[in-house]
Amino acid sequence: MCGIVGFHTKKSIDKNQVLGPMMESIKHRGPDASGTYFNKKLALGHQRLSIIDIKNGAQPMFSIDGRHIIIFNGEIYNYLELRQQLTASGYSFNTYSDTEVLLNLFIEHGKECLKLLNGMFAFVIYDKNEDTLFIARDHFGIKPFYYYQDNESFVFASEIKAILKFPGIQAEPDPFSMNEYITFQMTLKKHTMFKNIFKLPPATYMVVKNGVIKEKKEYWSFDFNIDASKNEEEYQRELLVLLENALSIQIRSDVPIGAYLSGGLDSSIVATLASKSYTSRIHTFTGGFKESADYDETYFAKCVNKSINSIHHEIFPTHHDFADTFEMLVYHMDEPGGGPGLFPQYMVSKLASEHVKVVLGGQGGDEIFGGYARYAVAYLEQCLKGAIFETQEEGQHLVTLSSIIGNLPILKKYVPMMRSQFSEGMFDSMESRYFRLINRSLRLDEVYSSEFLSSHNQDVLFDKYLQIFNSPDTKSYFNKMTHYDLKTLLPTLLQIEDRVSMAVSIESRVPLLDKRIVELAAKMPPSYKFSGGRTKYMLLNSVKDIINKEVIQRKDKMGFPTPLHEWIGGPLKEYALDILLSQKSRNRGYLDPKKVEKMIMGENNFSRDMWGLLNLEVWHRTFIDN
Repeated sequence: MCGIVGFHTKKSIDKNQVLGPMMESIKHRGPDASGTYFNKKLALGHQRLSIIDIKNGAQPMFSIDGRHIIIFNGEIYNYLELRQQLTASGYSFNTYSDTEVLLNLFIEHGKECLKLLNGMFAFVIYDKNEDTLFIARDHFGIKPFYYYQDNESFVFASEIKAILKFPGIQAEPDPFSMNEYITFQMTLKKHTMFKNIFKLPPATYMVVKNGVIKEKKEYWSFDFNIDASKNEEEYQRELLVLLENALSIQIRSDVPIGAYLSGGLDSSIVATLASKSYTSRIHTFTGGFKESADYDETYFAKCVNKSINSIHHEIFPTHHDFADTFEMLVYHMDEPGGGPGLFPQYMVSKLASEHVKVVLGGQGGDEIFGGYARYAVAYLEQCLKGAIFETQEEGQHLVTLSSIIGNLPILKKYVPMMRSQFSEGMFDSMESRYFRLINRSLRLDEVYSSEFLSSHNQDVLFDKYLQIFNSPDTKSYFNKMTHYDLKTLLPTLLQIEDRVSMAVSIESRVPLLDKRIVELAAKMPPSYKFSGGRTKYMLLNSVKDIINKEVIQRKDKMGFPTPLHEWIGGPLKEYALDILLSQKSRNRGYLDPKKVEKMIMGENNFSRDMWGLLNLEVWHRTFIDN
């Protein structure tokens, strides 16, 4: 795991003096070593966190003939198998690193090498003969890649803060992205919160020649070509085999490995399967809050810990920790985004960094297999609509009203969501109904100024949402929802995963996001994946015989909740008031100070709303004001 930076420019600048500060700004991503390459117009920089072939894997790395140069952030998990294939084709190797395998694989296959990779990556390969950069990002956006281009320069980095070190690039908020953020609490597709700075989308490659983007293309996507020839049990057995194999190749490392263990299904699967393959006792890490049982699932984490005999570590962050770390977290994130879970996730990562250098996480299970409670809310409404009007938008009854009833206890904590969802637009089209479930802007008029809201065009944002929601060739509501979340929410969560681990200089791996698992899930009939309205039905049943029974039988879902509501209403009230009612905040004109004060002082300071407001203001102070 590393950080990469670079630029191709016509400007007359001291490349070393520019590249140095860029690399220094992301040194936390790779504190073990650094390397550079320069020519007349190009500069490449690499900050290394040594994981594979610690002694010999330095970058930038050159091909044997010196023509190609690579800088690479990530891991290629099937590098041993690919190395064997290349050796059989006549390639020789100077190291045991996955970087050299990736470089030779590109030399052998060109862009087609991307079809052979199983891993997380963002890499740049420079061809000196052609003066071209070949750039690619992994299938799901686990590893970041940002870029800027004007008439003189193409600049890129693993984090935006490094791009802002390049001469002439100003940090300016992008108005359209601002509207995306207050609607979705994330930006979609290639956009970032910064004007003229973009992210390379997941599963996309780009060719840059002489500093100009010549080609950009998606190289992989999953579809929903359903294979009904297999029954549930056959799919479950195949899924378990893939899960076991994904863990077996992702524990490859020359440094100690641990696992996040929240007590939920996904992290329990990862920790349990890792413990079966790892040669030593694995370290596990969890966190909770002392405020109430609603914010603490460490009991279930301990159940798994006892089952797998891991070396277990716990942390219980406080409101003091939040106040001490919040502004630093906004800096590391580069953009306001995600939810309050960012804070405890960072605290657990910091704990893990004291014991291991690589940690395994459970990201992806909810998006692949339908683990969010809103899916159950959506299908409760779908069942009612079908039963009342005797219609079925999906062509067949995926979930009937009678079959879903037994699994509705998962919604006990989501009554406010249902009250809002069913109060307006009930029985609208599935596109409109899901938009309401993911729309974070329903209460904008309670905090934002009328002047700012006049520029908020909900119709344009809905159209952009529709392009993603309706892009897969499927009638299935379930598949449309999970596809949308895989394309939008997941990259946002992976940005958090990347930043909180890199902030403390450890590598985070996410085994459930093996592309083979996603491709298999896409083939499953939706009626298997959401049988009876049970979230993550296929995933749960594939592992039910090997995971701790108390985790399997859980009916509640937490998702690392944070008591921000209680803190803002109590010990952090003055902290929030100082930030949001400051003169700087007032001068921006986004918020209505009287409405904000009323929210903070009242009972409706909902965690996610307050998180969004605090993020936006501190982001402006950190990046725009400076």
